[in-house]
Amino acid sequence: MQYMLLLTSAPDAGPQPGSPEEAAEMGEWFAYDDMLKEAGVFVSGEALHPVDTATTVRVRDGGTVVTDGPFAETKEYLGGYYVIDVPDLDTAISYAEKVPNIGYGSVEIRAVLDVSAMAG
Repeated sequence: MQYMLLLTSAPDAGPQPGSPEEAAEMGEWFAYDDMLKEAGVFVSGEALHPVDTATTVRVRDGGTVVTDGPFAETKEYLGGYYVIDVPDLDTAISYAEKVPNIGYGSVEIRAVLDVSAMAG
């Protein structure tokens, strides 16, 4: 079953962009990517630019409303994601525990809905 690991953290938590600490943590991210690929569970994954680059689009009453920023104000923001293919939620949790930012961020795990099964 596929699960999406949604990686979130507060903007002031963890290594700051451009810092030596961030450069050091990047090695951990590349090692994590390699671990997922070598285990054969990696489906996809991407890092996102900071939340100040977000744009939210809504269509209400026939009009389009475009606003700067994320769709909801929170203390933690989505920074990236992985989609993994593993047998069960316990296995997904075991991979979430190893995400490099888990010490200062969080990982939300969501099962991916198989819409191809609905296509009939």
